[in-house]
Amino acid sequence: MSRPAPRITGRPVVITGAASGIGRSLAQRLSGLGSPVAIADVDADGLAGTAASLRGPVLSRVLDVRDAADQHRFADEVREWLPGPLAAVFNNAGVAVSSTVLDAVPEDDDWLHDINFHGVINGNRAFLPILVAQDDGVIVNTSSVYGLLGVPYQSAYCAAKFAVRGFTEALRQELRGTGVRAVTVHPGGITTNIARNARIRTDPEGRGRTKEQMAAQFEAATLTSPEKAAAIIHRGVERGRARILVGPDAYLFDALARIAPTHYYAVISRLMARAGARQKEPVR
Repeated sequence: MSRPAPRITGRPVVITGAASGIGRSLAQRLSGLGSPVAIADVDADGLAGTAASLRGPVLSRVLDVRDAADQHRFADEVREWLPGPLAAVFNNAGVAVSSTVLDAVPEDDDWLHDINFHGVINGNRAFLPILVAQDDGVIVNTSSVYGLLGVPYQSAYCAAKFAVRGFTEALRQELRGTGVRAVTVHPGGITTNIARNARIRTDPEGRGRTKEQMAAQFEAATLTSPEKAAAIIHRGVERGRARILVGPDAYLFDALARIAPTHYYAVISRLMARAGARQKEPVR
């Protein structure tokens, strides 16, 4: 018999990637609902801004998730700081790279994989012992809709996010029968700074767009705010979801992966072309 999903509201949580975007919104939401919050990010200024915006107890730590030893040191600090059992760990830090496979710069791909995948593994290995020892809690790993479908010019990002999905699903099976759960989050387009902070050497589509223009186009197409994403993730965790889809585009991608597993991008391309044509129509 499975155990009921434990509430995390009002209980201590850990959030990486908390300097902006979904991580910051999660911290603000949960802190506002009474949770002591331990936050971490490599962006010291952004992290300080998040910490200043929180209402309740906060432990703030500048952290590069690529550093496995430092993740363990952070976990030790959290263990000493905890005012009660740890309810959830949100491994949320992430970056982006846009390139064709042919023109990919290996150093850029390695940078992304070290943060988006190995950073998640480091967080799981550092904090899972705390959750297992108390036989309670949730580990929440952020994948993406690009962990459901392969997308052109996003090979490194897709590879890392598929890896997060596979890692978390395997962990979930290992935790069966315990009080600890593993959750995968698949956000669609969220209005964050990820595109502006991405590594883009040249327009991968050969259209001559600048990085700023590509970031603006990404942001114009996003359908979900970070605050809305945080609310969806929070509710999904509390409802015991093993997999949380964030945004209407996430549901579309998930459906296409099931219905047209080898032809989904042809459908997406047609939908994008129609959307672009509608945007160009004159206002009557």
